[in-house]
Amino acid sequence: MKRILSMAFLAAFATVASAQNPQPLWEVSNTSDVDRTDIPFVMKYEEGLGDIRSAKVMLDNQEIPCQLDDLNQDGVFDELCFLLDLKAHQGAALSITFSTEEEQAQYPARVYAEMLLRNDKVKEKNKHNNFIESITARGDCANSYNIQHHHGVDFESEYNGIRIYFDKRQTLDLYGKFQKRLELKETQFYTSKEQKAEGYGDDVLWVGNTFGLGAFRGWDGQQPTMIDPVSSRTQRIISYGPLRTIVEVIDKNWKPYPDKPAITMTIRYTQYAGSRSTDVDVFFDKDVKDYLFSTGIINVKESVEFSDKAGLRGCWGTDWPSSDHENFKPETVGLGIWIPQQYIRSEEPANKDNYAYVVGTDDRHLSYKVTYCSDNESFGFHSAETWFEYLKSWKAKEVDHPGECTPRLKLLSK
Repeated sequence: MKRILSMAFLAAFATVASAQNPQPLWEVSNTSDVDRTDIPFVMKYEEGLGDIRSAKVMLDNQEIPCQLDDLNQDGVFDELCFLLDLKAHQGAALSITFSTEEEQAQYPARVYAEMLLRNDKVKEKNKHNNFIESITARGDCANSYNIQHHHGVDFESEYNGIRIYFDKRQTLDLYGKFQKRLELKETQFYTSKEQKAEGYGDDVLWVGNTFGLGAFRGWDGQQPTMIDPVSSRTQRIISYGPLRTIVEVIDKNWKPYPDKPAITMTIRYTQYAGSRSTDVDVFFDKDVKDYLFSTGIINVKESVEFSDKAGLRGCWGTDWPSSDHENFKPETVGLGIWIPQQYIRSEEPANKDNYAYVVGTDDRHLSYKVTYCSDNESFGFHSAETWFEYLKSWKAKEVDHPGECTPRLKLLSK
């Protein structure tokens, strides 16, 4: 997983030092054996950045895009993110300057996220403009699935597009692209015939009650269970970009077991620019070491399966993404999931719906990654063999060898 700098005293010291003397204060490196682009580096400030309003990151005397985020929504930035291209085993030095006065520089958007309320008076299905940032439905809401346009929050990088259903399934459904670009602002997940003719992508996966791409569920000892009952469920956008978008799903007072206390669960999805994979972090409000959960990927019709038996699993298959065969065609996709082994309780045999894992945690947090491709891509993969090779290299490159960012102690000690 990505390296998170959590030493608050070093982060705070770097803030002061870089403001007074903007010299290279941090060493960054690509520890893998291959050249990499858009490596995410995230610096975490445990106590927050106070009155800081902007940051500037300099690499070789050139400003590079960066992003400040307020993850806990208390009005104070607590993480700084930037992306770098580095050759195999290459390192670099950079400086970071913070300001309490200047506004954050505006960089080109490389990710996108949106939430929209339905507006039945709109005739064109992809022209809704009732934008919202957060929505909560009571647990007894009759039809939360149809409150939002495209049925829940959606987000994308240049490579992918994902929506999360706003109901007890909380399934991740997928949008496949022909070209490497942002599209959801224009199509709103429902591509018109005119847009299809112009080379825009579309929905490429039928998910039903399956995991889709890595939905998080309960486990009753035999099969996955839905996120129900809850007292309320919330979707919200934490960050819009430009380098990463962060969305959260909050299930309040979920009772996955009738004989165990209810829990409140927050699932955070982080999508970085330049990446076809998505980080999933699940947080609980209490100890859940005696609870079992599940996740995995849909068993796409006639799919071929891959597993390294160490947390990496994928498939390649073809199915209709919709019952509307007039406006849709069969779609071929490759799916993948990687789960750290400390969370895996069992890897379940494939059934007609899913390739499932039973998972748990001794902490109040667990994390995993999901990824996918569409056979429509002009830039992607077009066979099970090439997709499975990609999954193995993805794990070796991005999971086993994250980008590293460490304090440059010689300068900090001056």
